[in-house]
Amino acid sequence: QVQLVESGGGSVQAGGSLGLSCVASGNIFSIDTMAWYRQAGGNQRELVATITTSGMTTYAHSMKDQFTISRDNTRNMVFLQMNSLQPEDTAVYYCNADNGGVRYWGEGTLVTVSS
Repeated sequence: QVQLVESGGGSVQAGGSLGLSCVASGNIFSIDTMAWYRQAGGNQRELVATITTSGMTTYAHSMKDQFTISRDNTRNMVFLQMNSLQPEDTAVYYCNADNGGVRYWGEGTLVTVSS
């Protein structure tokens, strides 16, 4: 089992920035790719960005210039720096980990962007 706990969500005005963190614990030795997803209202959960153990990253096309994913393998943490936030970025942001083909999710952290 892997436990993921997100932090750093909150409220920000449009144009502002927030940084999210996620710490993994438990049976973490086989974790490779970690990722951030988000889900807004009644929409489907969508991928924001991924990062492998070696630091290779991918981004959703529309978020590539706005968000930055990073990782600290020594602390079993993944981060998401979010800049130039807009109301449409309001969502619950979820941390995800792929542990030997089994995917784990955190409970999410709410980000609210006001205009």
